[in-house]
Amino acid sequence: MGTLFDECARTRTTVRLDRPFDIAPAGGVTYPVARLAELVRDAAGWLYEAGVRPGDRVAIVKRNHWDYDLLACAAVRVGAVAAKLSGHLPDETLEILVKRLDAATLVTDRPGLRANRVLRVEDFAAARPPTPHRRHPDEPLLICHTSGTTGVPKLVVHTTRTIIDRLARPESVRWPVIGVRRDDVVGNASAYSHGRTFCWTASAMCLAPSELVILSDHSAAAEVFGRHQPTVLEALPSTFIRWRPLAATPANPFRRVRRFVSTYDAVHPPVIRTMLHASERKRPLWMQGWGQSETGPLSFRFFTRRSVRTTRDLGRPLPGLARLRVVDPETAEPVPRGTAGLVLARTRAQCVGYVGEQDRWAAKASGSWWNTGDLGVVSRTGAVTLLDREVDTVPGTSCLALEDLIEDSLPAISECVVLSAAGREPIPVIVTDTGLDPAEWRAAVSGLPPMGEPVVLPWDDVPRTGTGKVRRLDLLARLTGTSETNGSGRWT
Repeated sequence: MGTLFDECARTRTTVRLDRPFDIAPAGGVTYPVARLAELVRDAAGWLYEAGVRPGDRVAIVKRNHWDYDLLACAAVRVGAVAAKLSGHLPDETLEILVKRLDAATLVTDRPGLRANRVLRVEDFAAARPPTPHRRHPDEPLLICHTSGTTGVPKLVVHTTRTIIDRLARPESVRWPVIGVRRDDVVGNASAYSHGRTFCWTASAMCLAPSELVILSDHSAAAEVFGRHQPTVLEALPSTFIRWRPLAATPANPFRRVRRFVSTYDAVHPPVIRTMLHASERKRPLWMQGWGQSETGPLSFRFFTRRSVRTTRDLGRPLPGLARLRVVDPETAEPVPRGTAGLVLARTRAQCVGYVGEQDRWAAKASGSWWNTGDLGVVSRTGAVTLLDREVDTVPGTSCLALEDLIEDSLPAISECVVLSAAGREPIPVIVTDTGLDPAEWRAAVSGLPPMGEPVVLPWDDVPRTGTGKVRRLDLLARLTGTSETNGSGRWT
């Protein structure tokens, strides 16, 4: 990854940004790959002159933009281990993570964060890079963190073998029909502090599409995608939700998309339907990936306009990449196919540890199997259906299933979040900026399991992670005064 952009410098891909990089504010918004390679080399020189050496940890905390990954590649080039931390995290959480990392250097635009050595993003200055450092494929390459929906995020350690050889390489294949073509315009609107975009960067560079169009802010879609309409588009689930009104306008910038890609979190059917119908392609596809920061993708499912009924059916694992089984949460004994339980995964891309919490990692690693902390069912044919996170479970039902049904019945709302609350009925939270009609609500929940009265909140009042996931325990505590759920939370 340290020389990735150098190796791809002769490709004809043009990179377009919604705003200049924070490390190159005068660099404009259009880059050939050769200029990106130069920027990575300059950043590597900057880090090296500041004292970064092979084996050091370099923490990166800044505003959301793709230069997270350019800085990570620069650290890799020096031989350091890049640790990407979301600038969306509160100060107290970042202080915990920076201390846990014991990073040699912190690259940041946030005031007040302390480390052994602090480099300010705004002070970036090009410098002559050292010779690229080569490391063993099983040595740490990248540290990323989990979403943090249930507390302080875990710091996940990946090696070249786990995140590049076993995740990025399969994605870099030009698969028939679903793969990226040389004439594609590939759009991405993501949380670039996440490990997913490091892997995506490797595959996108190798596939060399005509254009890469990068959004650091979902609100730039109308303007930027309007000028450079994507044909393949990956975005956060929360971003697709925010784009629903735009997709229904005459300005619709999604009309050329032939493949939508979503990871990170569940996306409910109305969102997928809206985006697929926004495309003017004859047979657009929606690719839903399910996985974790610790494992990479575990299963894939493709949706068409006709097949979107429930998104809890997450498809099957990729042959040779992952296997799934379900066990009883109390005994850890395997249960028959078609029976609900804790989902365990076996994958060659499993992370090698948690920084500062190796005991916690070991508790989730059962031999060669990884405890996902998700409740689900694996069918006789191997398809996995997700029920809930174990910590969010409600006896006798599925919060995710209720959310699917409610959002289908109330298409005007942005989102429905059903919270598990210990000792009481589930609490439905309706996210909308336009209010909720009581009669429409009664009709929507008619025939569903008992729930509490709906809580109506505007989007900005819902606590979220840097990837847009709802921080369910935080929201529950705000509404009830306690974050106690029906689940044990032992595997979060």
